[in-house]
Amino acid sequence: MKKVNWKRVNRKTHYWGAAIIALPIIVVLISGLLLQVKKEFTWVQPASMKGEGKVPTLSFQQILDIASTVPEAEIRSWKNVSRMDVRPSKGIVKVKAKNKIEIQIDTISGKILQVEYRRSDLIESLHDGSFFHEYAKLWLFLPAAVMLLMLWITGIYMFLMPYILRRQNRQKLELRDEDQGLSSLIN
Repeated sequence: MKKVNWKRVNRKTHYWGAAIIALPIIVVLISGLLLQVKKEFTWVQPASMKGEGKVPTLSFQQILDIASTVPEAEIRSWKNVSRMDVRPSKGIVKVKAKNKIEIQIDTISGKILQVEYRRSDLIESLHDGSFFHEYAKLWLFLPAAVMLLMLWITGIYMFLMPYILRRQNRQKLELRDEDQGLSSLIN
């Protein structure tokens, strides 16, 4: 039976594994970097503005009416609203339209504080793989993550093995030298 060369198997695993997961991992890395700095760069996510008060006084209908005055948001009814984010501590409500336009409205005065395109949701969908297809995150990005973990573990093994082998060889040499020293004393 032929002896398995684990060093060669490990290197081939790294070679082909890295090639297979390169594209999904680069997408995750770049989008992850952008998500890390989303609060610092308004290109990724619009900065949160400050309203006049802390306790919201506008009704949902008033918020919808105000948001529908923004032409680029294309809001005609609640069907055109993706989500609302009420921030009482900042005195604002963020209305996100289906077309990714975010409108920040003062919850006291009803004044529109900011209208910006919100890219962070697109970047998040790239990051988890759902941008490509609903099943891409489960059948492409998850296996890539598992393979990256395996590459990391085997990479650590490949990194540490020379140190471990040198240590073992040094200990063997020390034992051999001790044995030779004892045998010379006995003779």
